[in-house]
Amino acid sequence: MKLVSFSLADGHIRPGSLLEEADLVVDLTAAGFPDALSVIAAGFASLDAAKAKAYPAYRLSEVDLHAPLPNPPRVFAIGLNYRDHAAESGMAIPAVPVVFFKLTTAIVGPGDPIVLPVNSTQPDYEAEMAFVIGRGGYRLSADEWRNHVYGYTIVNDVSARDVQFATSQWSMSKSFPTFCPLGPAIVTADEIAEPHSLAIGLSIDGIVYQSSNTRELIFQIPALIEYLSSITPLLPGDIVSTGTPSGVGLGRTPKRWLQPGETVAVTVEGLGVLTNPVVAE
Repeated sequence: MKLVSFSLADGHIRPGSLLEEADLVVDLTAAGFPDALSVIAAGFASLDAAKAKAYPAYRLSEVDLHAPLPNPPRVFAIGLNYRDHAAESGMAIPAVPVVFFKLTTAIVGPGDPIVLPVNSTQPDYEAEMAFVIGRGGYRLSADEWRNHVYGYTIVNDVSARDVQFATSQWSMSKSFPTFCPLGPAIVTADEIAEPHSLAIGLSIDGIVYQSSNTRELIFQIPALIEYLSSITPLLPGDIVSTGTPSGVGLGRTPKRWLQPGETVAVTVEGLGVLTNPVVAE
């Protein structure tokens, strides 16, 4: 199932199941779910044809898609999790996961603008594959990771590099409003047989700047679940963005920062395309 959040003309955001082959979004409020987080917490991950016909459905052209999970409990992000990105950043390969947070107020959806703040001159892009926790828990075993992943989605970890490197703490530089584009859907785990072998890339105005594969992750999903849950209980709906490969603006010569008027597209195999225009504040 492809879980989305959508609205109609009334602007009310509701959960849905995207049926791409039929160009439809099925309204899951008819199943008793007020929002996407409640769908995830209930472990609702499939919609058979009979049920789909019984619920209201709308053409994609009739709806606005939003971030598939607008209100996650937390957004964990993993830094320097591809060797080539650590090298281009001039940093050592980490011995343990480098964890920071993106504040949930930074979340926007597909098609929403990335707004470049006036108090940063070095806005950067980062294509990332993220996983979403379904069943939470504390001190989870890496061997049981599949029992705790609800699904997968795309994140663009937009970063203000000048703010980031002004301090040793990264979260604020990653949390300006609109700095966490998310979506277009959360693809449930049953549809992704092997998340550690997915092509990932990013283009700006059609020019490819990042191209890699999730097999290059230093800390894969089992290790991340075990590490994070050894410190804090993971909650249903927690998002973990697994890091970016090389090709970011910081690692280029000359540096390549986001500019107003551009359009950024992030692709992860099996998860779709997350596209956002860039505008000035």
